[in-house]
Amino acid sequence: MTIGKLSEWFVAKDSPPTLAHTIQTAAGAVTSYLIARLLRSPEAYWAPITTLVVMQTTLTAALPFSAQYFAGTAVGALVGAFIDHYFPGSIWAFGAGVLGIGLLGVALQVPRSAYRYANITMAIVILVTRSTSAKLVALHRFFEVSLGLAVGLGFFALWQKVSVGFPANPGARDSA
Repeated sequence: MTIGKLSEWFVAKDSPPTLAHTIQTAAGAVTSYLIARLLRSPEAYWAPITTLVVMQTTLTAALPFSAQYFAGTAVGALVGAFIDHYFPGSIWAFGAGVLGIGLLGVALQVPRSAYRYANITMAIVILVTRSTSAKLVALHRFFEVSLGLAVGLGFFALWQKVSVGFPANPGARDSA
């Protein structure tokens, strides 16, 4: 592989970040973390991580993605809490959970991203060792992700209202 080919993976051609997007993303991530800390969330870092993931798209792309992320997190938290309650520490039950979530996704024809986030959440609930119950971990994970989604979408909506009249890319010239 040549350096030229490799640079195609790292040099944005379609949608490079703008200064406005960078500021918006930083403000959203900090805000979601501060809210999670204010609410004494035990794993407050999940809120800004989720905000960062959501804000790397456009509002149009973020809405369906956020719905899938929300639904997947809810399913994964429920399945993870159930499996940990009835089959604590069982890797076979974990595997069955991944399979079960997958079969549910096939039956309901959900997007792969919802399936992916359900499994990620379930894995965090079941496989990460903590001193608290999996039910509580599942609830916290759902809350922190929901908070991150809400803040990310809120910043998109707010930014659109604030930036009306400003060009999306300050360096671009008007074509009119």
